[in-house]
Amino acid sequence: MSKKLPSIFFILALCLSTACSNSPIWEETKTATRYVNKKGLAILNQDKDSKLVQNKSEFLGPQDEEFIPLKDQDAKSHLVETTNLQPKDFARDAQGQIPQMKQFKDPSAGLGNIFKSVFFNTDDDMLRSKEYFQTIQKITQYLKTHPSVYLFISGHCDERASDSYNLALGSRRANFVRTLLIKEGISSDRIYTISYGKQQPLVQGQNKTAWAKNRRVEFKIFDKNSKE
Repeated sequence: MSKKLPSIFFILALCLSTACSNSPIWEETKTATRYVNKKGLAILNQDKDSKLVQNKSEFLGPQDEEFIPLKDQDAKSHLVETTNLQPKDFARDAQGQIPQMKQFKDPSAGLGNIFKSVFFNTDDDMLRSKEYFQTIQKITQYLKTHPSVYLFISGHCDERASDSYNLALGSRRANFVRTLLIKEGISSDRIYTISYGKQQPLVQGQNKTAWAKNRRVEFKIFDKNSKE
């Protein structure tokens, strides 16, 4: 009986090995086909249905009102902005002195239809409406035909979240608009940004209507050729 035990154990081990080796799971484990077929091919851009999720926004379906003309590479470029550019009191460019912050004024009534505020979705730093991109185009054309005009962009948020978070979010919103203008050919030396976070609400109130109006970017201008 003791001589038969090794033979019995050998037969059982052989059966188990054969059963496991014939299973699809075992084959996939040996060759890593599930990893290659899904994540691996997604990296190689060969498996369109298994595209890697790069950020939380990819979990959301597209919205009908969304209008995003930038490519992925361009859309990310505004996040690289780490310096919040602001006018310096005594800085100079090739033509003369750069304006001080206090010299920037709200656009006159005649320019109000060009330099209109643009608005953002909750916790978002990119424009999503075709209307707002059209506003950016109007501002671009005006700046191109008025090279003496400087632009001051201020980013604003609603009252929710902390002061520090909203200051950072407002900065990203202002710099996103700045990036759009630079990509359209406007010199970066003519565009300045600042974030006020939630410090300057346009509308008082703790409701969705007030919050929507406070999530915005506003514009002020300075014409160094103006006598005012």
